[in-house]
Amino acid sequence: MKVTKRDGRIVDYDRNKIVVAIQKANAEVDQYEKVSEEKIDSIVAGIENKRMDNLMVEDIQDMIEQKLMSEGKFELAKKYIIYRYTREMVRRANTTDDSIMSLIKNSNKDVMEENSNKNAYIASTQRDLIAGEVSKDLTKRVLLPEKIVKAHEEGILHFHDMDYFLQSIFNCCLINIGDMLENGTVMNGKLIESPKSFQVACTVMTQIISAVASSQYGGQSVDIRHLGKYLRKSHDKYARHYRQKYGDGISEEVLEEFVQDRLSDELKSGVQTIQYQINTLMTTNGQSPFVTLFLNLDINDPYINENAMIIEEILNQRIEGIKNEKGVYVTPAFPKLIYVLDEHNCLKGGPYDYLTKLAVKCSAKRMYPDYISAKKMRENYEGNVFSCMGCRSFLTPWKDENGQYKFEGRFNQGVVSINLPQIGIIADGDEEVFWELLEERLALCFEALMCRHHSLEGTLSSVSPIHWQYGAIARLGKNEPIDKLLHNGYSTISLGYIGLYEVTKLMTGVSHTNPKGTNFALRLMKRLRLACDTWKLETGIGFGLYGTPAESLCYRFAEIDKKKFGIIKDITDKGYYTNSYHIDVREKIDAFSKFRFESQFQKISSGGAISYVEIPNMKHNTSALEDLVKFIYENIQYAEFNTKSDYCHVCGFDGEIIVNDNLEWECPQCHNKDKNKMNVTRRTCGYLGENFWNDGKTKEISSRVLHL
Repeated sequence: MKVTKRDGRIVDYDRNKIVVAIQKANAEVDQYEKVSEEKIDSIVAGIENKRMDNLMVEDIQDMIEQKLMSEGKFELAKKYIIYRYTREMVRRANTTDDSIMSLIKNSNKDVMEENSNKNAYIASTQRDLIAGEVSKDLTKRVLLPEKIVKAHEEGILHFHDMDYFLQSIFNCCLINIGDMLENGTVMNGKLIESPKSFQVACTVMTQIISAVASSQYGGQSVDIRHLGKYLRKSHDKYARHYRQKYGDGISEEVLEEFVQDRLSDELKSGVQTIQYQINTLMTTNGQSPFVTLFLNLDINDPYINENAMIIEEILNQRIEGIKNEKGVYVTPAFPKLIYVLDEHNCLKGGPYDYLTKLAVKCSAKRMYPDYISAKKMRENYEGNVFSCMGCRSFLTPWKDENGQYKFEGRFNQGVVSINLPQIGIIADGDEEVFWELLEERLALCFEALMCRHHSLEGTLSSVSPIHWQYGAIARLGKNEPIDKLLHNGYSTISLGYIGLYEVTKLMTGVSHTNPKGTNFALRLMKRLRLACDTWKLETGIGFGLYGTPAESLCYRFAEIDKKKFGIIKDITDKGYYTNSYHIDVREKIDAFSKFRFESQFQKISSGGAISYVEIPNMKHNTSALEDLVKFIYENIQYAEFNTKSDYCHVCGFDGEIIVNDNLEWECPQCHNKDKNKMNVTRRTCGYLGENFWNDGKTKEISSRVLHL
């Protein structure tokens, strides 16, 4: 028999613990209130005779109390209840001590490695992580229903971002940067008026990004097209200056040369400000702002030429990179870049194809930008093209009181993800069991998501003035509740999912790329989408199905299920589950086929989806990469590719990272061995464990031989 503890752990049944608990209560009552050792054995035997596979620890304690009461041992029962209550208080006390102290000692690897964007060794970041541990503790003990916490601990679902749930803050957003630049904003009680030049606009934008990031826990995105207006303002300012200085003494052509020369300097400086500010500013949550720049050329934009210049400069500066502490140019983590492919730049002879070629060059060297197909996005979102939020989740179309679509100034309330493979493991190929269990767990996810929603209800605008009062999201009055922005689809809330490949394999015996598996996978995805659509109709809240890009969660779910169910071939033996609908990394499939296959799931997963492929180093073969980009435009909404190129972030070495005699990754140039400071993307078989020596003294990565 197994026993499920309060924290969700499953342990072996131990009769001695029951005996000791009753004996301790026995020792505190008068002789006539005591029970004999024989009676204690009888109570324990009564529990064991139920022959249940698993019992909750609370159920065992309830049985003991009932037995004592039925024996007329009321005082003893009272003592046992007090003992039980005291143990509960001890259990609830000081639950964060160990985790916090281990953080300070740099030994809490789970927390320190949970967010790769945070340097957990820095004191300011540790303060945020310590606060996060307190938030997790209170969330589990006080704020969430016990069954939601239990489901989270057992890997049934994942309640994202417990470390921020204590506060009335949300996940991610699209900053209404156009409104804030045009109409001004307020930061730290100081009025920031509309900029008069491009350089100032860039500075103000980065300050807004930093302020916004400090009062939410997810990413944010900004549409660069709003800067075009300010680049033109700078152009006109320089033109006025030279006309006043030289009058009719120079021709219009020469004057324009002077203007363009000054404008070029300001353009470079402004973009440099964006890049360096974002990478050097530290928000109050201990990391650089998790920001995405949306690079979209709207053919109807009156400032399209200025925006083309801005995008070109952003790409050029990203290709160059940023110097690290040793003065070596490296790839910055932020800002993330998303480049939109449209008819005028999709490499079919359009006027802005030169920008796409530059984007491809950037991707080959620096991995970014990601790509959005305007063509496919318009098909999926009522003719609209807009950025995902910083966390890659997408808003649903929403119209204001004037019937105009609005995306900027909207946000996501939070995420709860469901573990699909675990349902498949339990169902063991029985579809009736599977669909019944799925319904139960979707109901649990809905309840968890509503906990996220209700925690934001009643939040006052003064909690984060930059969001609610000064334009990032809205311009509400002081202390005005934000509730109207939580309803009627204005904001979204997301159901995430992990492991479509694994659950399909469990239920059908084949991958979801096999026609038999595809049928099941599509039925499952459509059921998840229907759940979100139904919840939206019932509540008026903007539920969305979100292909969660939560790499750490892929490992967490797999680890929990491996401990619970053991090693299952092609499921728990890999050490990870596939992310959302993605094809497993071990399947042999070319990039074009992968994108074509996964695109059918993106349309269903409209609350957030991205597909990616890993390709060889393409720095000297960008034409092949251009073919892939053209394919993206025609076939898939949102895609990225990772180039197989090793990279050392310490010295800038851009070649093959070696495995030394101690079986550690080591940079051959500076001999750095810190894997967190390397980018090693060679992954032939998908194995993510430790290296070892085989019998032939050849270095291997797994039982599938990979000579390094």
